[in-house]
Amino acid sequence: MDIGNFLSEPLSYVFIQRGMLALVIVGGINAVVGCFVVARGMAFFGDALSHAILPGVALSYTASGSYVASNLFLGGLGAGIVSALVIAWLTRNQELKEDSAIAIVFVTMFALGIAIISTQSSYAVDLTHILFGSINGISQDDLLTMSALAAIVLLVILLLYKEFLLVSFDLSLAHSLKLPVQLLKILLLVLIAVTIVASLQAVGIALMLALLITPAATARLLVKRLHHMIVIACLLGILSGIVGFYASYYLDIPSGACIVLTLSAIFGFVILLQSGKRLLDERK
Repeated sequence: MDIGNFLSEPLSYVFIQRGMLALVIVGGINAVVGCFVVARGMAFFGDALSHAILPGVALSYTASGSYVASNLFLGGLGAGIVSALVIAWLTRNQELKEDSAIAIVFVTMFALGIAIISTQSSYAVDLTHILFGSINGISQDDLLTMSALAAIVLLVILLLYKEFLLVSFDLSLAHSLKLPVQLLKILLLVLIAVTIVASLQAVGIALMLALLITPAATARLLVKRLHHMIVIACLLGILSGIVGFYASYYLDIPSGACIVLTLSAIFGFVILLQSGKRLLDERK
C-alpha cells in the first residue's frame, strides 16, 4: 500500500472523518489548557475532575433511558463545574489544603456516580464507552458541541492570558495589581472542567489525564516560556491525535489508548534526548 492510500483509506468513511476532526480538536484544546494545569502543579486536580464528572454523566445516562447521547455533555459539564466550584469554596480561606479538598470532592462525586449507575440493570457496554471513549460513535451534533466548547475555552484564555499567566506564576504580583485572583482561579478550574467534558466521548474518563498533562509536560522539557510551551504542546496534542487515529484504524486498538501511548512515546523520547544532552554537557 502506498502512502497516499494509507492516509486516505480511513477517511473514505464519514463517521471516521468526524472522529479524526474530534481527535484534532480534543488533542489541541487539552494541550493548551494542560499547560496551565502543569504550570500550577494541578495534575491531581485534573485527574480528580475527570472522574468527578461521573455522577453528571450517570444522571444524563439514566434520564435518557440508558442511551449514550449528546446530553451526556450537559450532565458532565454540570457535574464538572459544580465540583470545581465546591473545591474553590472549600479552599477559599486556606483552612483546608487544596489537595485535601480535591481528594474529598473526587471520592464523593465518584462514589455518587457509581451509586447512580448501579441502579440500572444493564449498562456495561455503553459505560465502557464513557470510561474509554467511543470515537467512531461521534455524531455531527457531538462534533459541533466539542467545537463550540473548545472555541469558548480558547477565547477565554486568549482574552485573559496575561491574568492567567500571573495567577499561575506570580500570585504576589497578581495580588499587588489588585487582580480578582480568586475569581481567576475559579474560572481556570471551570475551563478545565469544560475541556474534560468536551473530550469525554473521544478518549473517555479513564485516559483523560494523559491527554491533559503529557503534551504540556513534554513541552515544558523543551521550552521555558508559557506561550512557547502552549504552541509546542498544542502541536504535540494534535499530532498524537492524528497518529493515534491511524494506529487505531490499522491496528484495531481503541483510539484513546493509541493516543496516550503515542504521547508517552514522545515524552520518553524527549526524556532520553534531555538525558543524553546532559551527559554530553557533563563530559565537556
